[in-house]
Amino acid sequence: MPWEGILGHDLIAEQFVSAEAAGRIAGSYLFIGQEGIGKATFAKALIMALACQRSENQLKACGKCISCVQALAGTHPDVEIVQKPAERTTIPLEALIGSPDQRLRAGLCWRLLLRPQLASRKFAVLLDADHLSEEAANCLLKTLEEPPPGAVLILVGTTLERQLPTIRSRCQVIRFSPLTDTMIKEILQTEELQNGQEITDSTLAEIARVAQGSLAKARLFLDQELTSFRSSLFKMLAERPLRGVQLTRETIGIVEAAGKEPSLRRARLRLVLDLSIDFFRAKLFESHGVRHPTDETLAHAIDTWSASPEQITRCLEYSLDARAGVDRNANLGILVDAWTAKIERA
Repeated sequence: MPWEGILGHDLIAEQFVSAEAAGRIAGSYLFIGQEGIGKATFAKALIMALACQRSENQLKACGKCISCVQALAGTHPDVEIVQKPAERTTIPLEALIGSPDQRLRAGLCWRLLLRPQLASRKFAVLLDADHLSEEAANCLLKTLEEPPPGAVLILVGTTLERQLPTIRSRCQVIRFSPLTDTMIKEILQTEELQNGQEITDSTLAEIARVAQGSLAKARLFLDQELTSFRSSLFKMLAERPLRGVQLTRETIGIVEAAGKEPSLRRARLRLVLDLSIDFFRAKLFESHGVRHPTDETLAHAIDTWSASPEQITRCLEYSLDARAGVDRNANLGILVDAWTAKIERA
């Protein structure tokens, strides 16, 4: 059985089991890996197991003691979960050190200094570590450098490059690998059965393959509309001359089809831009004589397009910039217009 029901990360779980048995759990960790592979889920399960009053050597939460019950309810006095508010582009400074009128008397850093009330130590998970402003990151340095006795702080991000060097140097880095296609198929199959739905093995295999190890992407691709759009997107990107107006219209259409909820629209646009990045990256590999592993749809599209490495690189950079713009809460319509105009000129 996978550790705490989380597929794909048993080796990391074993490391923590050994560290806890030896009394060598570190004060600060940085979890790194692509989006949608279970880093946040693992971090929350880990601190719940560490806080459990009945946990044994295998570091498994009982789910029944008062510590586990309160952790599951989000009311544990010794467990802090901090993340970027949906309407903000960064984690606000007050989440770490309190508002101006309560500076250093509230916030995550202050609460970690308090005496534990229920567990034997204090725990915190800081999600969205990629979105720490430099000011907020600097506020964490002292806490990371000299954690309160017994306290455990876990930062969850995607890449080391998106963290300040001072943050990286003060944390023990734990790298999470993408999920295998088999794991993604197993999870999706279980979820769909629980929802009273059933998907064919061939469809699950296709979704798992194009998700590239990300369960979050795989769940989006359960929508047949998005799966079909993937093929259309590659064809539009490969067409020359590129029709920017059509690409804009089709992209905005698929984004707005997600509904009126801003978070759902942003998730869709992230996926569209991720697919575009995959397209340009695969073409860049090919231009240098390296056949990057691709599926038939993507392979056909990049074979259709002829471009210089310089042109491909510019398109890739524009797509990466647009992807970052989504995370900065930029206006989606303006963002798509600017992105398509740039790659059309390139």
